[in-house]
Parts: sequence; structure tokens; C-alpha cells
Amino acid sequence: MVASTKSGGRALGKGDLALIRELADILRDTDLSEIEVERGDLKLRVSRQMATQMVQAALPAAAVIETKSAPAGMAPETPAPEAVVDFSVHPGAVRAPMVGTAYLSPEPGATPFVKVGDTVNEGDTVLLIEAMKTFNPILAPKSGKIIEFLVDDGAPIEFDEPLLVIG
Repeated sequence: MVASTKSGGRALGKGDLALIRELADILRDTDLSEIEVERGDLKLRVSRQMATQMVQAALPAAAVIETKSAPAGMAPETPAPEAVVDFSVHPGAVRAPMVGTAYLSPEPGATPFVKVGDTVNEGDTVLLIEAMKTFNPILAPKSGKIIEFLVDDGAPIEFDEPLLVIG
């Protein structure tokens, strides 16, 4: 867990350290990833750092897979496993600005805002995040083509979680 403080230049006291411990305990006991508290000139932010392991595979722009048939009497070769591309580290990944629930369309059963392959302009609504009974539009930060959705409709999301990729 990481704690950062902005206390206007004053040293942290024992009460402040107890508050940090209390906030860390709350993070441990809940599914929250971050807590921020302000008391007078003291501002505390405690966040949980999740240990994640990312695997990235590079694929050529046009991959050609060649197959050969086995001669009679020999067992066929087992196919190579497919390479997995991790779009969450893609430079065009649009990340969640808040914790909430992702919705890909304006209402249940309606046409999604965008689909894979659609072209969007900077500022277009690409999905909604419901947080505290408020629907917040998530806007395309740049123009481009929707390459991949990384969340499902109605899925709970965390702060800074990659939502979709614009190429």
C-alpha cells in the first residue's frame, strides 16, 4: 500500500500515522483500491498497489501461418498455441477515470455507442460509467478506429482499468 500526504510543510504526528493505519485497514477489509481524506491542511491518500503480471507478445502486422500435412503413418503436428496480445498496455488504451459499472449503450437493449471497427472522433461518447447513481459519459480522447473492447457491458470496473483501445 502507498500513502502520500500533502500537509502544507508540517510534520506528521502520531494521530496522523494512526489515521494512515486506519485507512490501510479499511482498504484491506474492502474492495476499494484507494481512499483520500482531508482534515484541515492535511490531505492523505492511501492506495493499494495490486501485484499484476502482464505478458506481452509482439505480432507482425500480417502474420502468415503455414501448415504442412504429415506423411501417411505419422502423427500430425500439434498446432502451436495462439499468441495473446495484451491490449491493456496499448498506447491507445482508454482507461477508467473512476470506479463504477461500465455500460456500452445508453440503455438496456439499445444499440451500443460504438462497436469494434467503428471510427470515432475525439470527444465522441464511447461508453458510460455509472458511479454513485450517476451516469458519466466516457469520451474518446483521440480520433481513430475502435480496435478492441476490454470490458463487457454491465461489468464492474476499477479506477485506471483499461476499457477499450482506439488505434
